[in-house]
This record gives sequence, C-alpha cells and structure tokens, in this order.
Amino acid sequence: MIRVALFDDNKALMSSMELLLQDSADFLVTGTFPNAINVLHKVAKARPDVIIMDIKMPEVSGIEAVLAIKMVYPAIQILMQTVFEDDDKVFAAICAGASGYILKGTPPEKVLEAIAEVYTGGSPMSPSIARKVLTFFQAHQSPQTQFYDLSKREKEILKYLVDGHSYKMIADACSISYNTVNAHLRNIYEKLHVNSSQEAISLALRQKLVGS
Repeated sequence: MIRVALFDDNKALMSSMELLLQDSADFLVTGTFPNAINVLHKVAKARPDVIIMDIKMPEVSGIEAVLAIKMVYPAIQILMQTVFEDDDKVFAAICAGASGYILKGTPPEKVLEAIAEVYTGGSPMSPSIARKVLTFFQAHQSPQTQFYDLSKREKEILKYLVDGHSYKMIADACSISYNTVNAHLRNIYEKLHVNSSQEAISLALRQKLVGS
C-alpha cells in the first residue's frame, strides 16, 4: 500500500483527491494539509511515500516546500499537481526535486497511475508538460535517430501512450485486455531501453517513433 500525503489549499479539490485514493485498496492517505507552513513537521507526522503537492499555496509555495522536503527526506517522491503550465514553474518544480508533474483536471485513473509510477521510480508528466520539457532539451542537444524493432501493434500502443491515453483506454481502443496492454508495454520498454511510460513517451517524441 502506497502512503500518500496531500498539500492543496483548495479544499474541494483535496477532498476529491482524498476520496479517489480512499476508494482504491492500493493507497492510504496519511495526511491532508491546506498549506505548506511547517512542512517538515507535517511530513514527519504523515510519513508518506508519495506527496501530491500544489504549487500555489499561501505563505509557502509548493516549490519552496519541495526544496525543504527533499533536503531532509530525499527518498520521498513528490508529484506536483497544478493548473499552471508556465515554463518557469515547470522547470522550477523539477529543479527543486519534484519527480513528476500533472495538471489538475487529469482523469482520475491517470492520477492513480501517476502516483503508482512515481512511487516505483518513474517520472510521470501530463503530455503538455512533457512536451515543454522535451522542447527545452531539444534546444540544447541534437537527437540522433536510432532503430528500434517495434512491431505494428507495439507502435500503435506507443502512439496511444504518447497521446495521453490510460492503460484502460488503450485496452478498449485496441480491443485487448488490460493485462495484454501491460505485456506489450513491458516489451516496448525493453526494446526502447526505458523503465517507465514517461521515458517511453519522451524517447518516442525525441526519436519520432510515432506519427503526429
């Protein structure tokens, strides 16, 4: 069970997130906080594996909170959740130590996938955020195209992943089971030499492995 703490000054959104997590047997909410004041004390009390952190909060911003948390608790994974897509906020959060970045309004199943992914060492990002990160790196390094022996079905599934579809949505679109999607994705990760869906998406966009 993944222990999760929530930081968000929007009570309605935080309550919705808490209910979403409580309805899943895989997650345990260990703390809900409307601000990041005395954040280290709150984290010590909640003892989370993953923190979902809003950026814009009164007095102490989410980015300031991430910096403080990672200095003392480097093993805790922090997933930013916000309405902001501003480049400066995205990169400030990442540089502060955030492991993932998803937008508010992300479908519930994708939120749960993102939490599970960041817990296992991945770096989930909403597609629009991922593109900003890729654009930044593309401006600093010219990619070298490589050959990856993906099957037609694997390319199809990878395209759905790049377009932001959840595993369940991919299964429905391809008329296959959820487990079959997982099996294909494991093969894709192995062929691409990556460890997470976000790494696969980044490589697919960088190497232009799927059509636009």
